[in-house]
Amino acid sequence: MRGSVTDRNRRCPMNTQQSRTMAVVGAGVIGLSWARLAHRHGWRVTITDPRPDLGELIESEFGTDDRVSWTADLAEAVRDADLVQENGPERLPVKQQIFAEILRAAPADAVLATSSSSITASLIAADLDNAGRIVVGHPFNPPELMPLVEVLPGKKTDESTVTRAVALYTELDRVPVVIRKELPGFVANRLQKVLSSEATYLVQSGVVSVEDLDTILQNSIGLRWATIGLFEGNVLGGGPGGARHLFAGVGAEVGKIEAGKPSSEPEAMAELIENIEATYGSGEQNYERLVAKRDRRTNAVLEALAKVDDRPAVYPSPSV
Repeated sequence: MRGSVTDRNRRCPMNTQQSRTMAVVGAGVIGLSWARLAHRHGWRVTITDPRPDLGELIESEFGTDDRVSWTADLAEAVRDADLVQENGPERLPVKQQIFAEILRAAPADAVLATSSSSITASLIAADLDNAGRIVVGHPFNPPELMPLVEVLPGKKTDESTVTRAVALYTELDRVPVVIRKELPGFVANRLQKVLSSEATYLVQSGVVSVEDLDTILQNSIGLRWATIGLFEGNVLGGGPGGARHLFAGVGAEVGKIEAGKPSSEPEAMAELIENIEATYGSGEQNYERLVAKRDRRTNAVLEALAKVDDRPAVYPSPSV
């Protein structure tokens, strides 16, 4: 079965040199976000998922438009794609099965990307022939808002696939960064894991509350890292002497701090979760409220940065 649909909050699409098609495999939170991003940029989008209510879901998201279609048939969904963005379950056997079918049906020049945040292209392609088109295209959630896409080639990935993936993500106004060494969690999630671990330790130890820890992050390094990078900040932190002066002075003392080790005991984790829920709530309505808040504030930051950098701001309206 096949249907067509349109974006109810339609914005002017970007002008690309040629018509593009994205096949979105998996209609979850990440997949639908990719679909909204591509559609907003004037691409045709085909969404596939085995869920029985797929048609209703897509119509509720987009309305009606010939540029967006849906089908339960994976092969049909990818047959005309320039970019296949897979967003299925984070289980290796499932992804291997999905990509085996995609390889048989997708055009020979299509980029076949997985949004996986932990499974590498080499693992997916291990037992697959002609797998040079498979690459990781890991977004930071949600991809329609967050510019970063980590592009990780595998052992079988052709360099031309990497080049084309970077070009396609750039057309979508994302910021692709090629990661040349495969490792679990890639880069962004590894950084996030370390910070999250220390934050958990500090809350569990009674040093700070959930709310105050988030307040500290938002009003210090969160704000700083939205404008400059960590190493760039090192240069500024050292004054005219730069990073060399910082590492020899304050950096040497800070470097002696040992990271805390949070408890993973069920009781400790349950208490942490209860504290998070007490601070920020839970449930569907609360989720939608927080999504709207996140989207509104993220857009404000992105648009402000685009303005001061004198470049066009092409960001979506809040999704909720």
